[in-house]
Amino acid sequence: MAVYALNLFDVLNRDEFLEYSRRSVKEVQARGGQVVSLGKFREAVQGDLSPRSVFLLVEWTSKEAFDGYLNDPDLSEIHSHRENGTSNYIWQLFDKLEDLQPLLNDSAQS
Repeated sequence: MAVYALNLFDVLNRDEFLEYSRRSVKEVQARGGQVVSLGKFREAVQGDLSPRSVFLLVEWTSKEAFDGYLNDPDLSEIHSHRENGTSNYIWQLFDKLEDLQPLLNDSAQS
């Protein structure tokens, strides 16, 4: 089952983050991921989460594909650029849904 990885973060070091961005696109695609959306913070409308400057949404073919990207020892250098280039990182996974029925069914049983 496909999953979405929601990434919210601030850019801490522009050069480090640009190096990660340049190199990660190919590696993400090679491991079953595709960037769905990328955005710059505009404004907070509601909620307690302190804003992050960047929003990135990646669709992965499966949780295993995501884990493979995250844990591949050959990519440790690339991940170090992400870690050194960003701060306040929030990374969450969401199951892809075709409609709201599974979510509503889970809520009704809680």
